[in-house]
Order: sequence, then C-alpha cells, then structure tokens
Amino acid sequence: MATTLFTRIIEGEIPCHKVYEDPQVFAFLDIGPLAPGHTLVIPKHPVERLEDLSEDSAAALGRALPRIARAVLAASGAADYHVIQKNGASAGQVVPHVHFHIIPKFTDQGLGVTWKPGELSSDDGRTMAAKIVERLA
Repeated sequence: MATTLFTRIIEGEIPCHKVYEDPQVFAFLDIGPLAPGHTLVIPKHPVERLEDLSEDSAAALGRALPRIARAVLAASGAADYHVIQKNGASAGQVVPHVHFHIIPKFTDQGLGVTWKPGELSSDDGRTMAAKIVERLA
C-alpha cells in the first residue's frame, strides 16, 4: 500500500496532537474537527478498508476504541458521541487508511445524520441472510 497521510503522521513526518499509542494503534485529534475532542483512531499497519485488517489489528482497535471514547467523553464534557468508519470513496472515505472517527455530540455541534430507512421483506431478508452466512462459513 502506498504511503498515506496517516502513515506519515504515525512516522512523525507530519505533526499531530497524539492522544493514544500502543504497538498496533495510534490516535490523534482531527485537524478539521466537527466538535471539540474529535479524534481519529487508526491501525499502525496501513490497510485501506476494514475488511483488509488482520485479526490482530482488528482486535487491537476493538480494545482501544472504548478506552479512547471514554477519555474523549471525559475530556470534552460530551454525554453522547458518534463512532464513524467509512470504506471507499463512494462511502465518503477520503484518506485510504482505515480510521475511526470518535465525534462528541453536543446540541449545536458534532455530526448530523439523516437516516432514511427502507423496508426489508421477509423473502429479501431470508435471501440476504443466507448469502452472508454462506460467506462467513
């Protein structure tokens, strides 16, 4: 994988406001925050998409995310927050390196989300569930 902006941050080429680091995970404040405390959490091993993570990197992120979220909430004073992770340009991913946004939510700041749910018929649900289960085997 090509060197990304985040790889350069991990390597110290680009300065950041680091908030957490362990052997597999790095976290720092977003330079274009949606709210105070907006933090990016990334694996040190660079992969572009979530499904490309090794099990070890995924587990390390899973252990670090709750700890970092608790710290962001305590430091920012927010009671609520979003965790956002995007995969691919059409999903809004800008930097091709897996990253999670922890975005505190205040009444007047943070991420606004419009959710337009569709409908899932029994037949469509059964068919899609079977396809997913087959690929998990």
